[in-house]
Amino acid sequence: MAPARDFYEVLGVPHTASQDEIQRAYRKLARKHHPDVSKDPDSEENFKRVSEAYDVLSDPAARKRYDAFGADFRKVADDVDPDAFRRAQQAGARRGRSAGAGVGQGFPADFDLDDLLGSVFGGGRGRPGSGPGGWGPIPGADQETEVDVSVEEAYRGGQRSVTIQGPDGARTLKVTIPAGVTDGQRIRLGGQGGRGTDGAPAGDLYLIVRTAPHPRYRLQGRDVYVDLPLAPWEAALGATVALETPDGEAKVKVPAGTSSGRRLRLRNRGLPSTRGSAGHLFAEARVMVPGDLSPQERQLFTELAATSDFDPRRQQ
Repeated sequence: MAPARDFYEVLGVPHTASQDEIQRAYRKLARKHHPDVSKDPDSEENFKRVSEAYDVLSDPAARKRYDAFGADFRKVADDVDPDAFRRAQQAGARRGRSAGAGVGQGFPADFDLDDLLGSVFGGGRGRPGSGPGGWGPIPGADQETEVDVSVEEAYRGGQRSVTIQGPDGARTLKVTIPAGVTDGQRIRLGGQGGRGTDGAPAGDLYLIVRTAPHPRYRLQGRDVYVDLPLAPWEAALGATVALETPDGEAKVKVPAGTSSGRRLRLRNRGLPSTRGSAGHLFAEARVMVPGDLSPQERQLFTELAATSDFDPRRQQ
């Protein structure tokens, strides 16, 4: 998948797409590009790009700002008028084309560059001592940093201490990890980014979630996969067995005749979601045999081998 700046293009949906269409597109692409599934060397980067696009477009407020300001939506102050922002961008482009011709040339007669830039950047232009370059108060820049989250934390959420390295040294913040975060998702901490000038507000800090590998659980989007060890008789006869999940113990009903590799779905026992349905948990059957048979077990298996006409190689 070629890199794309537009989040709608990343998900392959039109700008008029509904939330359901966005969610379906995300799930399809997340399965396709997940590093545990895809053999593409760029799968991890593609998966992150898809997750970022979904994180923004699935949030109505973030989507509205993205539609208004495009790639700059995280950098623009909350009180900026979208129309004024677009006019300032267009004016800047025309100014670049007419560089050297003077400020007034190449612009409409009623164009006021001071007013436009003031509406975008939060202050007048050209006042002595009003910020770097005389631009007036300028909001602080947004910043990003990664935070490792365990599978259990992704399920339950919780509080963490995060150390941020900045131009003024390190600072430690206590942040709340919401339940149901997924790999690549951004958590916004308002006003914790770069400092503004002349009293302008600070930027935002975005924590990029990185789900840490787990010895038992594997994540694909909001779905969780875990191995389910079974004794031969449990797999052959069927059974109800206990399974430890990140959300606590669950009972899994194993149908008779279950073979290794079969996936048993526990609906809505995957990662929770605040904006839709929770993911599912998939228990993958793994039929295990005793490594050291007792004399009685050996006798029973010998009798089974003599009486059964089952041939697993003939079933393939």
